[in-house]
Amino acid sequence: MVDLRTTLCGIELDNPVIPASGTFGYGREFSDLYDINILGTFSFKGTTKDPRFGNPTPRIAETSSGMLNAVGLQNPGVDKVISEELPAMTKFFHKPVMANVSGFSVEDYVYTCEKLDKEPQVGWLEVNISCPNVHGGGMSFGTDPKSAAEVTAAVKKVTAKPVIMKLTPNVTDIVSVAKACQDAGADGISLINTLLGMRIDLKTRRPLLANNTGGLSGPAVFPVALRMVWQVARAVVIPVVGMGGVSTARDVLEMMMAGASAVEVGAANLTDPFACKKIIEALPEEMEKLGISSLREIIGTAC
Repeated sequence: MVDLRTTLCGIELDNPVIPASGTFGYGREFSDLYDINILGTFSFKGTTKDPRFGNPTPRIAETSSGMLNAVGLQNPGVDKVISEELPAMTKFFHKPVMANVSGFSVEDYVYTCEKLDKEPQVGWLEVNISCPNVHGGGMSFGTDPKSAAEVTAAVKKVTAKPVIMKLTPNVTDIVSVAKACQDAGADGISLINTLLGMRIDLKTRRPLLANNTGGLSGPAVFPVALRMVWQVARAVVIPVVGMGGVSTARDVLEMMMAGASAVEVGAANLTDPFACKKIIEALPEEMEKLGISSLREIIGTAC
């Protein structure tokens, strides 16, 4: 009998599989398909201080081995998440949930994190300083170590729950950003968010996305994500959550060997709503094939 359990920032998970923010909503639609309590947890839709409609359409485009998105953090705002989404969630999800937070200023991040920190359903705050699809916020904080540290320190002052900083791959030195977050008090690091990309419509000779550029996700980015997780895990002592192109149980094992304590699954949920369920069910067999009795024993073995 293999042991799928892992620990993330002091909270034990039944398994390391976590649907990534922006691909699982607030869990309601997926709970109609299967019992999502089999998940380790899930990271709910990126939440901002105020409601956001998001970017104009079209904001999704297919690519080889992946997809581009420029949704633009569409969400109802933190007050409605607290008054409507979280109470509804207690009816179908009975574990701590990961709250993904985005902002356009340090004050925005502080406001939203302080509010969500008080909610009993929230186990972790995943602070997104890495979104490439909005102007004037998000990724602009995650590309500079000083700015990343400023957000981290400000959020830590108003929160008691674990703060996990979500990093962008659109930098030349992701290790320096991760170390700056750790030094500023982060309890964990999650990476990677999407890679900046674009497609052009050959008939109109214009970008396919109304936003011109978008975030590339899917299997195409997995080797890049794995490399960055490996680099960061070797450089920090706080837990790392790996993500980026994960679509199979074997991908999860690779991410954990690279140093991830838990693994998020993103675009795969959009092509197959049962993706996370299938990965969790496949993990024991893959572990047995490789002679792995416990997932905890493989974390960082490649570092």
